[in-house]
Amino acid sequence: QVQLVESGGGSVQPGGSLKLSCAASGSVFSIYAMGWHRQAPGKQRELVASITNSDGSTIYADAVKGRFTISRDKAKNTVYLQMNSLKPEDTAVYYCTVDREYRRYYGQGTQVTVSS
Repeated sequence: QVQLVESGGGSVQPGGSLKLSCAASGSVFSIYAMGWHRQAPGKQRELVASITNSDGSTIYADAVKGRFTISRDKAKNTVYLQMNSLKPEDTAVYYCTVDREYRRYYGQGTQVTVSS
């Protein structure tokens, strides 16, 4: 099992920034990738960004390219999501994810609200 603890959500005005963090513990060996998904009210959960553990390759949703940056600290089994130029449509619950041995683990979620 993998346990995930997220932090860094909150409320911000449009154009503002937030940084999310997620620390993995437990069976952290053989992690293939870490990432972030989000779910807005009435919408399906969607991938925001992911990063592989081996070489740091990244994937971003088109909606966040150029504004969000994912990074990781392998030694700490921690993944970060720097979110800049936030828009109201970025409002959602953000979930940290770990892909390990053909299974995806989700964190408990952290709320991000972008509103004036």
